[in-house]
Amino acid sequence: MEERAERGRAQENGRSDGSAREPRPSACTSLRMFLVALSFAYFAKALSGSYMKSTITQLERRFDIPSYLIGVIDGSFEIGNLLVIAFVSYFGAKLHRPKIIAVGCILMSIGTFIIALPHFIIGRYEYETSVRRVVNSTLNPSPCPVGSPADRTQDGKLLQVPAAGCESESNLSMWIYVLLGNVLRGIGETPVQPLGISYIDDFATEENAALYVGCVQTISVVGPVFGYLLGSLCAKIYVDIGFVKMETITITPADARWVGAWWLGYLIAGVITLLSAIPFWFLPRSLPTSGPRVPEKCTPEQTSFIKESPLLKHKYPADEHTSFIEMAKDFFPTLRTLLAHPVYLIYLCVTIIQLNSLIGMVTYKPKYIEQHFRQSASKANFLMGVINIPAVALGMFSGGLLMKRLKLNIMGAARFAFGTSLIGYILSLFFFAMSCENAKVAGVTLSYNSLDKISYDKHSVFTACNSDCFCSPSDWDPVCGENGITYVSPCLAGCTTSAGSGKNTVFSNCSCVGVAGNFTASTGQCPQKDDCDRMFPYFLALSVITSFIISLGGTPGYMLLIRCIKPQLKSLALGFHALATRTLAGIPAPIYFGAIIDTTCLKWGQKRCGGIGACRIYNTTAYRIAYLGLTLSLRTISFIICIPGFILLSRQLKKEERSGIHGALTNGGTELEALRKEEFVISNSEQSQHTSDNSTDRQTRL
Repeated sequence: MEERAERGRAQENGRSDGSAREPRPSACTSLRMFLVALSFAYFAKALSGSYMKSTITQLERRFDIPSYLIGVIDGSFEIGNLLVIAFVSYFGAKLHRPKIIAVGCILMSIGTFIIALPHFIIGRYEYETSVRRVVNSTLNPSPCPVGSPADRTQDGKLLQVPAAGCESESNLSMWIYVLLGNVLRGIGETPVQPLGISYIDDFATEENAALYVGCVQTISVVGPVFGYLLGSLCAKIYVDIGFVKMETITITPADARWVGAWWLGYLIAGVITLLSAIPFWFLPRSLPTSGPRVPEKCTPEQTSFIKESPLLKHKYPADEHTSFIEMAKDFFPTLRTLLAHPVYLIYLCVTIIQLNSLIGMVTYKPKYIEQHFRQSASKANFLMGVINIPAVALGMFSGGLLMKRLKLNIMGAARFAFGTSLIGYILSLFFFAMSCENAKVAGVTLSYNSLDKISYDKHSVFTACNSDCFCSPSDWDPVCGENGITYVSPCLAGCTTSAGSGKNTVFSNCSCVGVAGNFTASTGQCPQKDDCDRMFPYFLALSVITSFIISLGGTPGYMLLIRCIKPQLKSLALGFHALATRTLAGIPAPIYFGAIIDTTCLKWGQKRCGGIGACRIYNTTAYRIAYLGLTLSLRTISFIICIPGFILLSRQLKKEERSGIHGALTNGGTELEALRKEEFVISNSEQSQHTSDNSTDRQTRL
C-alpha cells in the first residue's frame, strides 16, 4: 500500500521512477530511431530514383524508343504518387505513420523488381553491325554488297525486308513493364516524405526542426551518389553478360549502340528498399510525451528532441481516434482553407515552375554530357555521382545549418532561398558559352562533297563514291576513315573488303575515304575530342558551383512551406504541395523536355520491324540551346512570380504581428481588470472587518 501510494505521488509530481524500468523505448530513443529509419528510407528511394535517371540512354537503346517516351516512363513515378498522395497525407497523419511508411517501402521494392523483369522475358539484345563476329571463320563478307536492280526502290535505296519474328515482337512492348513498375514505386514512395517530415516536426523542438529536416534531406541526397555510381558500374557491363561470349561483342561502352546491364542495378536497389521497411514496424504511433516529464535516460542534448505536451497538443492530436467518415467530411473544408492562403498559393506556383526546370535538367543531364561532350554513359553517371550530387548534399546541409545559426524567420528564409536561386541562375548563363562542335559524319553533319565544313542541312548518305554498293540508309554501323571523317556504315564509306574480326576489323578499299580508293577505315566513330576535352573541366566546375549555391536555399525554402501555414494544416499542406508539384512538374517536365530534345536528332536508329528507334546522333548546337534555354526560361518566370509573393508574405507577417500585440494588450487589460476587482474585494473585506471590530469594541465598552 505504501509503495502504491508512493508511486502515485511520484506520478502526480511528474517523475515516474518506474518509467526507467519499462521495456518500451523512451521518447528520445524512439525519435532517434525514427530519424535513422527515415534517413535510410530517403536514401533507398533516392538511390532507386537516381538509378532510373542514370539508365535513360540504356533504356532508350534497349527498347528502341525516343526520349519523349522515356519521359513518359520517368513521369509514371509521379503518376503513382498522384493516385494516392493527398489521401495518404491527410488520413495517414491521423493513423500509425511509421507502419504506413513501412508498407510504402515494401511497395517501392516490388515496383523496382518489376522494372527489371523485361530483361528476363525478352530476347537477347541485337544491334545492327556488318562486322564479322565468328572468330574461327576465315572468309569475311564484303561490306559493299552487290544486288540486282530488283533489290532497289525507285530512289535507288536498298529494299528493306522485315526481320524474322517481327509479328510476335511488334505486339509486345516490354517497356510497359518498366512503366508499371515505376508507377508502383511512386505509390510506395507516397507516405515517406509528408508523414516522415511531419512526424519529426511534431516531436522535435521548433528551433531544432530545421536542422533535423536538413540532416534527413542531406542523407537523402547521398542516395543519388550511390545511385549514379551504381549506374556507372552497370553501364560498363554488357546487357547480356553471362549469356553471350564477350569476344563476339563488336561495340564498346562509348558506342551509341551499347547497352549496359541496366537490370542489375534495379535488383540491387529493390533489395535495399526492402530492408529500409524493417525498422518502421517497431516504432510507436506517437512518442510518450504525456506530462511535463523528461525520460531519465536522456542526456540534456537528447531532451532537446522532445517537445512539451502543451505545444504538442496544439500541433498534432496524436492519439485522437476519429472515424473515417468524420475525417472525410472534414477533408474538403480543410483543403479549401489551405488553398485560400495567398502565400501558400504563391509558394506553390513558384516551386512548381522551378521544379519543372530542375526535373527536366536533372533527368537529361547525363544524356547531355554524353551527347554534347561525347562521354560514355558510364563516365557521365560517375561524374554526376562523385562531383555534382555531393555538392548538392553539402549545399542542403549548409542551408539548414545557416538557417539555425542565423536564426532566420519566415521572411529571412524566403529572402535567403530567393538570393541563392538568383545567383545560381546568373552563373548558369555561362553554360551557353561552353560548346563543342558536332562529330564529322559524312552525309549527316557534312556533305560528301565538302568534308571540311560542318552543316546541319539535309544531306544524302548516297553519292557517287558508294553508288555501286546497295546500302541500307537506316543502319547505324559507324566506321572511322583514315581522313578523320566518320561514315554511317562501311558500306556507305564504299569499302569493298575487310580483314580481322570483332573490334579489330579493318575495312579497306574505301572509295569514299580517299580518291585512290585504297584507303582504310576502322570500326567505331572517330574520337575528335580535342575541343571538348578542353571545355569539359570548366563545365564540370561551373556545374558544381551552381549546384551548391542553388541547393543552399533548399532547406530554408522547405521550412518556409511548413511555417507559413497553421500547424494543424501542416501535413495536408506538405501532401498537397507534393501532389501539385508531382502532377504539374514531375509528370510533364521529362515528357516535354524529351520531346524538344527529340527535335534536335539528326540520325534515328531503325527498329528490326520498321519504325524509328533511339536517336544515334544529335545536332549539338540545337541540343544545347533547347536544353539550357528551356531550363533558364522556366526559372525566369518563377522569379517574376516571387515579387507578389514577397509582398503578400510581408503583409501576412505584419498582420500577425499586429494581432499578436492586440492579443497581448487584450490579455493585459483583462488581467489588470481582474487585479482591480481583487483589490476592491480585499479593501471591502478589510473595511467591513474594521467596522465589525469597531462595533465589537463599542459593545464591549457598553
